[in-house]
Amino acid sequence: MDLTIGYENHIIVHDLNITIPHGKITALVGANGSGKSTILKTMARLMKPTSGGVTLDGQLIHKKSTKEVAKDLAILPQNPSAPDGLTVYELISYGRFPHHKGMGTLTKEDRKIIHWAIEVTGMSVFYNRSVDQLSGGQRQRAWIAMALAQQTDILFLDEPTTFLDMAHQLEVLQLLKQLNEQEGRTIIMVVHDLNHATKYAHHVIAIKEGTVVSSGESNEVVTQDVLRKVFGIEADIITDPRTGKPICLPYELAHQQGKESVTV
Repeated sequence: MDLTIGYENHIIVHDLNITIPHGKITALVGANGSGKSTILKTMARLMKPTSGGVTLDGQLIHKKSTKEVAKDLAILPQNPSAPDGLTVYELISYGRFPHHKGMGTLTKEDRKIIHWAIEVTGMSVFYNRSVDQLSGGQRQRAWIAMALAQQTDILFLDEPTTFLDMAHQLEVLQLLKQLNEQEGRTIIMVVHDLNHATKYAHHVIAIKEGTVVSSGESNEVVTQDVLRKVFGIEADIITDPRTGKPICLPYELAHQQGKESVTV
């Protein structure tokens, strides 16, 4: 509510007001440097706002303890790294720490939840393998499994498909869709590819310079006018015959439209 976020004296987001729908997948989209990741980090309590606040179930999230917040939400940042030699099982077990008192060891219930997270993310054959020996998609699934082991209703992901090839991108996005549909998780993710956002998200928020330009269902947000304002591109928008969702086909930069071509 009226969220202002900045680094030292540089304000990035000013008077932001957004609502994340419960039990849905929400995608934050925008050009590089638009403030998407900053907003995500602040909603997930990794950053403190300059003014305003983030509320969860009617309570200001920045006034709750770290352990309380870790029971409510999990976040997967960009390019997470694990210590050398850490196994998939050990990584996923870290997700149970918010539920421990002091430095308690894993309980029978903890192990049951860890095995469930391994199973639901399709990591059963890799559980004893070192994380640094996994492929990009497998490693990302391991980190998602760790987040699931926290057993939170809300999952934040900052560009979960960055640096992955097409097959691994689809692997991760389809897993998130499955978790939303079968587990009822509320998922908020920063997405680099606009067509991934329209295909997998129920709710899309388009951001430019820390300000919401448009929000709603994908067919409401992905319009030529919004694409021009947010990304500075001209694009054709067609409907995917399989999903009914819009597909963006950029053809030129908006500021170049109408310029004469020069042949050398």
